[in-house]
Amino acid sequence: MNLQHNRIEQLCDVLKLDRISSEWPAVAQQCAREEATHSDFLERLLCMENDARIERQRAALMKIATLPSVKTIEDYDFTFASGAPRAQIQELAALTFIERAENVVFLGPSGVGKSHLAQALAYRAVMAGIKTRFLTAADLMMQLATAHKQDRLQQYFNRAIIGPRLLVIDEIGYLPFGREEANLFFNVVAQRYERTSIIVTSNLPFSQWASCFAEDQTLTAALLDRLLHHAHIVQISGESYRLKDKRRAGNIKVRN
Repeated sequence: MNLQHNRIEQLCDVLKLDRISSEWPAVAQQCAREEATHSDFLERLLCMENDARIERQRAALMKIATLPSVKTIEDYDFTFASGAPRAQIQELAALTFIERAENVVFLGPSGVGKSHLAQALAYRAVMAGIKTRFLTAADLMMQLATAHKQDRLQQYFNRAIIGPRLLVIDEIGYLPFGREEANLFFNVVAQRYERTSIIVTSNLPFSQWASCFAEDQTLTAALLDRLLHHAHIVQISGESYRLKDKRRAGNIKVRN
């Protein structure tokens, strides 16, 4: 390595141009073989550095998102889930609802793909550079209760609740909340109201939501008022994917 190469490497370190530092000699040789212009050489280097920064940003956002797995809209089986509103889901995949600080509510019985679609929209948001956070309702309540007991509830709200532009809360209704937990959940919805987006999934119709919020009809009505004011309600009907797979494996017998 000659002195000029050393100086270029040092400048790249100072300017934090990691990809350019490692790739510019190969790009220079390729441009020389192709008799490319200096502008072509510079453009290729800058594109490579930009791509690297996008990759790092996505990796960081994926870590923050805490997605249990990577799901995509393309992987969702609309041929089986005939009760899923395909046009509405594909419209949501454009993510314009996040720009408008609107919410999405997936309703339907267990196993029809509500969590899959919520994760798919969250993953798409991450790939678009949008700060996202995914939690089950049970995990959210546990973390809120722990933060409250440790007298750091506001810090938790600032970091995990208010910070993400998209907050996904999965499986509302599977476990009932106590009164304190219900109040904390109401605060989650209230603090994000008309500021940022929430996606929730539930196997319960809205008429039964009070059963999981300490039977508090007033609180539940106030919560739904804020959650649904600017919301896309996606109603999914149909058979469970998991039961379908078990039938295929012969683990469930179909009665005549």
